[in-house]
Amino acid sequence: MLRTPSTRALLWLAAILLPCVTTQAAGASYRYDTVHSQVLFSISHNGYSRPFGRLHIARGWLRFDPEHWPDAATELDVDLASVDMGDADWNAAVCQPALLDCARQRYAHFVSSGVERTDDHHGILHGTLTLRGISQPLDIPFTFNRAAPTVFGMHTVAGFSATATLDRRTFGMTAFSRSLGDQVTVWLELEAIRDDSAVPLTKDRP
Repeated sequence: MLRTPSTRALLWLAAILLPCVTTQAAGASYRYDTVHSQVLFSISHNGYSRPFGRLHIARGWLRFDPEHWPDAATELDVDLASVDMGDADWNAAVCQPALLDCARQRYAHFVSSGVERTDDHHGILHGTLTLRGISQPLDIPFTFNRAAPTVFGMHTVAGFSATATLDRRTFGMTAFSRSLGDQVTVWLELEAIRDDSAVPLTKDRP
């Protein structure tokens, strides 16, 4: 095919612009803000109440474009040794091998496999949770709150809220069945900071 000067110019322009379009469609990279992100959980205590515990996100990565959700992806580690039940002895009891097993399996790891958008601000994140060395599929309904620069313009932040329910037995936690419930409700309040150098944890894990 004969390429005229105008044809060569168009090909040259396409070669420049196509990577930019691909990058934009794939979404921006973010790292989770471990200070402003929180994980809370609740479980029945012998039917008397549903006490709350708190866990910290150790590290995490997110790829997200508010205008194009199908390419979104995320990966994060939750530090089980950070568990806070409001009492030192209770923390130690929850960390024992029969429950979270914090010493041998310190991190719970989640990696996404896809996202399903249900409306402008809601979706379902599909993925796999590995807890105590056991991997199980997990679907997490979530709300996309907003993505915008911070008040002082220092960062661009994306924020999400999510809730999930786990059956502790599927992760090998069958002890204390007479005093602890099986269903664990988990709430996630997540903020992620735009960071073009952020990469998936599987590529840069400590």
